Amino acid sequence: MAALFDITTEEDIVLLVDAFYAKITHDATIGFIFSEHMEEALEQHLPVIYTFWQSVLLGTQTYRGQIMQKHIELNSRVALTSEHFETWYQHWIQTIDAQFAGPLAEQAKQRAQTMKELMLFKISQSKNEGFIQ
Repeated sequence: MAALFDITTEEDIVLLVDAFYAKITHDATIGFIFSEHMEEALEQHLPVIYTFWQSVLLGTQTYRGQIMQKHIELNSRVALTSEHFETWYQHWIQTIDAQFAGPLAEQAKQRAQTMKELMLFKISQSKNEGFIQ
């Protein structure tokens, strides 16, 4: 078995994200969200996700989107559940563990856990009158 290295470059992020999306788009629990409910094609979505994770893990500060708002809008088209987010998270962990090991790989897993919890909270709160993101 080859030694695993940490996530250190933008190319590592692309490798991780591509492998991850190759899995989740075919997942029985969440694959339909990407094929039936996304506003943009995956080819347009992936570069946005690259910059998000590059900003989070490498500090590039290139991401300019509104991740919470996008998921709240998506939730208005398809009810996003804790099962959806847990499936997303488990695939993320498995994809990282298959390809990387090190402090940034661990941080990528921790950040995903935090995002999962925050997204579920914000989505539930978005249904309340007077919700402010």
